[in-house]
Amino acid sequence: MPTIALKYGKTVIPFDFDETQFDVLGKFHESAPLSDVELGARFDAPIDSKLLEDIVQPDETVLIVVPDATRQTACGQIVNLLVRRLIANGTMPFEINIIFATGIHRRVTEDEKREILTPFIVQRIKTLEHNAKDWMSLAGLDSDRFVNFGEINGAPVELNKVLTEYDHVILVGGVSFHYFAGFTGGRKLICPGLASEKTIAATHKLAFDCETKTRREGVGTAKLKGNAVHEAFVAVAQNIKPSFAFNAVVNEKGEAVELFCGDWLASHETACEFYAEQNTVEINEKRDVVIVSCGGFPHDVNLVQAHKALESAAQACKDGGQIILLAECADGLGRNDFLKWFESENSQRLAEILCENYEVNGQTAWSLLRKTENFDVRVVTSLSNEETRRMRMNPARKLAEIVIDKNARGYILPFGAKVYIKF
Repeated sequence: MPTIALKYGKTVIPFDFDETQFDVLGKFHESAPLSDVELGARFDAPIDSKLLEDIVQPDETVLIVVPDATRQTACGQIVNLLVRRLIANGTMPFEINIIFATGIHRRVTEDEKREILTPFIVQRIKTLEHNAKDWMSLAGLDSDRFVNFGEINGAPVELNKVLTEYDHVILVGGVSFHYFAGFTGGRKLICPGLASEKTIAATHKLAFDCETKTRREGVGTAKLKGNAVHEAFVAVAQNIKPSFAFNAVVNEKGEAVELFCGDWLASHETACEFYAEQNTVEINEKRDVVIVSCGGFPHDVNLVQAHKALESAAQACKDGGQIILLAECADGLGRNDFLKWFESENSQRLAEILCENYEVNGQTAWSLLRKTENFDVRVVTSLSNEETRRMRMNPARKLAEIVIDKNARGYILPFGAKVYIKF
């Protein structure tokens, strides 16, 4: 009987399974990482763009935008090469700053900065913080934290002022699936990454149709064309017009196995096409049991992030079937106020409340509640039993505690957050 090591936080949970009962979906590619020389060759072959050295001139200032700790993007290796190239081309280290695109996530810790960027870069290049809340504005006072670029979906388009204070903005991120933006990376580093809370809410709300009380048509995993959320993110980022972008595809260890760079739109779209080709899994039937690991840290750092793996599992499970989610959630729920949404009696009522007073994580809560209404969701997690039960999930501390029908056929998704299940 084979054993599969399912990632859980920074550890693994071994699971012995019968191959006649379970099929494994989305075995993540064990590709060798690109060397610095190979990455450099990608730098020298930009997509729809001049070479970086022809864009950034000596004495011009550069702002590098990078993801926070909830993403694996091989950012450290790429930023090291990028900074060295800029300096070799005549840019001084003090003319380069790096900002973390945290959106409404928590701040990046000092340890996380070193992990994301490497100690070498953190010691030599100044890093900046983003806060989506504008406390001065909320208090009725004038604030210069954000620059207004008009309106979208009835709300102001507000972006961090630092984006306008440099000669060049360069995006460094990674590409994977996103359950309503289609894909991560690219334009998301600007919006929601460096947008105000109001702008983030307005763009995210486009994923929800308040007439039908469900997800808007055209919005979903692996979708860009006709996706209202993606199109809104692009429209907001267009105000900044980044000079260059890097979009990495990473392996199981978070190392870059492919890199697409150049024009901020074209390079991202090319990366998305490549990622979808590599990580879309087609099935011809849904099954009674789905065991899904988020893929370990950082994909299960909190419940909001872990939900993305649950989204994949739901595409492979029969209505009324059993989903077993492995999600450590070392950082908890992801939002201190997340549980308030589960005071609603059901997802229909939650949808009504969401349309009356929209909040970004309310939509995640609605999506989660829909799944717990439609499936028997068991979760192996460090979250408290009270928290998991309030979210209508059944908690367990060990996978072995969960009873699985020996006669039920199922799937195992070892990297739930990284695959798109197509039925």
